[in-house]
Amino acid sequence: MANLKIKLVKSLNGRLDKHIATARSLGLRKIGGETVQPDNPQTRGKIAQIRYLISVTEE
Repeated sequence: MANLKIKLVKSLNGRLDKHIATARSLGLRKIGGETVQPDNPQTRGKIAQIRYLISVTEE
């Protein structure tokens, strides 16, 4: 199964509470923080919601 490497590139300060919660659910806390998540519809939905805050690469 494929994985996605997700990196937080913009600050969460001043963002919608829903978007902050989504970033936290992906394991992203600080700018530059990275996490590896499985490539599935749930993860893709979270990525779509906060795509302006993150960068995604496939592993």
